[in-house]
Amino acid sequence: MQNLRYYAHLNGVDYEFASRKKRKHLILNQAKLNLAKNLLGTRTETETIERALDEIISEAERNRQAIKATENFLKSKIEIKDVFENLSET
Repeated sequence: MQNLRYYAHLNGVDYEFASRKKRKHLILNQAKLNLAKNLLGTRTETETIERALDEIISEAERNRQAIKATENFLKSKIEIKDVFENLSET
């Protein structure tokens, strides 16, 4: 098994995750698990949970980057002109 590492930056803190797997006993809603399995196109319940966790981590990183880009844009004080006059107040 290949040792993979995952990195995330959340709330100003850098996290590093190793690929070490650990057995867990979970009580889950089977209908939600089946739906997620179909949506993600996974074959097993373990793969479904792994992919769902990957999606959550990726989404958090995308959100962090979008917030940072928005903050940088607002700090730049760039003036936006409505050249097509679609945004004018009525």
